[in-house]
Amino acid sequence: MSTHFDSNNQIISARAFAKRLGITQTELAKLTGIDRHSFYRQSGLRKLNEAIRPLMRILSLASEMTGSDQRAALWIKHQPIPGWAGKTAFDLVLERKSDRVLAYLLSVQSGVYS
Repeated sequence: MSTHFDSNNQIISARAFAKRLGITQTELAKLTGIDRHSFYRQSGLRKLNEAIRPLMRILSLASEMTGSDQRAALWIKHQPIPGWAGKTAFDLVLERKSDRVLAYLLSVQSGVYS
């Protein structure tokens, strides 16, 4: 089983996080830019931890706003973000723009776009 430590030093498996996000491990590999087979190697855990941290933050913020991980996962995959030409959070993370998704979510959370 592949594991990593999140920002709270909690051990989480790539499989469990992918499931929580409602995606496959292959999709998680695409989102993180890490080869799926690295999820199972001790040497890949640090790299996975760094790559997954923004996704965990995105899911956490989206869950707070939508009320559940399941709704947040749907939002991440299917809801276009205003100002990004129909792109979803998933699309932007694939483009290595998770910082833009986080900025958007923090803006919405603080009432800027609501």
